[in-house]
Amino acid sequence: MKIDDQTINKLEKLSSLQISDERKEVLKDELSQIVSFIENLDEIDVSGVEATFTTIQGGQPLRRDEVTSKAEVSAHIMSNAPRVEDNCFIVPAIIE
Repeated sequence: MKIDDQTINKLEKLSSLQISDERKEVLKDELSQIVSFIENLDEIDVSGVEATFTTIQGGQPLRRDEVTSKAEVSAHIMSNAPRVEDNCFIVPAIIE
């Protein structure tokens, strides 16, 4: 894949960033190097490798899901809210 001015302009529009003309040239070179490196990965033969979702042997270790509550943490969170009642956030009604 070639990184050209059209690609840079499209990325600039998608990211809602303004990139100076000087920076665009540097960015083209940097992105071209990254894409070139990634294209090198296409040359690796992975036909004998089984697809996996994790690198941990035996899968992801799980832990018990235990609910804990710390009053000082709740109090700190509630102290930053504009309105609180009965330990709940009060927000403006959006549906009548």
